[in-house]
Amino acid sequence: MDEKTMVNDILSGVKASLTTYQGVISEAENMQLRQTIQQIRNNDESFQYELFKVAQTKGYYKPAQAATITEIQTVKNELQ
Repeated sequence: MDEKTMVNDILSGVKASLTTYQGVISEAENMQLRQTIQQIRNNDESFQYELFKVAQTKGYYKPAQAATITEIQTVKNELQ
């Protein structure tokens, strides 16, 4: 397995974990558990961002084209 594949697999896994953490946080009644999961999520978000920067630098990740002002305004209007 090449480095690009491994980096992308890790990024995908962390993204899935972040989604799961958010679900657990929103449903946790115990404040200590909630805070612990939030800290784990925050650490994983930091790790994900650092790995993303590495992937971007190495050309493993190509971001989507930036949205235009019109597209942004359209989405804002639809969500209000």
